[in-house]
Amino acid sequence: MMRKEEFWLDVPVFQGGMGVGVSLGGLAGAVAAEGGAGTISTAQIGFRETDFAENSLRANLRAIGKELEKAKKIAKGRGMTGVNIMTVTKHYGEYVREAVRQGADFIVSGAGLPMDLPSLTKESKVKLIPVVSSLKAAGVICKRWMKKEHRLPDAVIIEGPQAGGHLGFSKEEAEQEGSRWYEDEIKRIIHFLRELGQEHGTYIPVITAGGFRDNKDLLRQQELGADAIQAATRFVVTEECDAAPAFKQAYVNCQKEDIAIIKSPVGMPGRAIRNAFIKHTEQSRIPPEHCYQCLSVCNPRETPYCITQALIRAVTGDVENGLVFCGAKAWQEEQITTVHEVIREFMEVQDM
Repeated sequence: MMRKEEFWLDVPVFQGGMGVGVSLGGLAGAVAAEGGAGTISTAQIGFRETDFAENSLRANLRAIGKELEKAKKIAKGRGMTGVNIMTVTKHYGEYVREAVRQGADFIVSGAGLPMDLPSLTKESKVKLIPVVSSLKAAGVICKRWMKKEHRLPDAVIIEGPQAGGHLGFSKEEAEQEGSRWYEDEIKRIIHFLRELGQEHGTYIPVITAGGFRDNKDLLRQQELGADAIQAATRFVVTEECDAAPAFKQAYVNCQKEDIAIIKSPVGMPGRAIRNAFIKHTEQSRIPPEHCYQCLSVCNPRETPYCITQALIRAVTGDVENGLVFCGAKAWQEEQITTVHEVIREFMEVQDM
């Protein structure tokens, strides 16, 4: 039976998975080397492979192994390195099985409910971490996993309304200032997981996410009962981040009013930096030039734009004509820093 004091990480900081190509082996390995958990996004992870357009699935599966190997080499045995796999990913099961085969320490899965994750990872030691935004979602996942596979999550990430990228909230909820209104739901989810763990003789660690910047935020989440936090935006503006310099600079340059809630082809609200691309999509549809078979929920003949193309343009440096996902507090980033410095700011108590 795991106890609270036996949590896996020396540094209770998860780096959130960011795709396409924002968090690959370079960033994930650097975070793990500091004692935290580095997360590689598998969303179109093989976009730099020569056969990506021809066979994106083959390219993506190959790249999972390459990026995990790179991350583990950088980490040198410290921390943990794992992957984020969205449940709406087409061929989801193949991505999960490949991540297990390549030795991922953990799999984070959200953008939907990862109901089949345990059945896809039988007899492996990989830690399974679903992402939820409500008590209802946490209950549905745990009930299904226990009924079908007689297991519980190894940890749960509670993602709040201040997070970046795809959100499990309505546009109105995501636009509310701050996230204190959401803390009661966090407490309810944690209480549920604590009781469930006790009932089954285990302990389910909780990682909270969304808008965290420093030690003050970490301490507040620990007061609520969380074991660790997940941060993503803070790690974008680091030298180790895998995105192009122009992508990182877009965070440094943006103002609070530049951050918007958009409707994504995934079918969920998303938070991004408002630019020429977003303004274009508000006026007219941008027909996909090619289908990369990325999302199970996408119809190329109806989608407002190709999210793969938009994300690749942004991460490779064309930040005005691509989709730049970000957290609610991206406008507070003022300079490019390092992973070591970000971790330090989370772990060290600051003078008041």
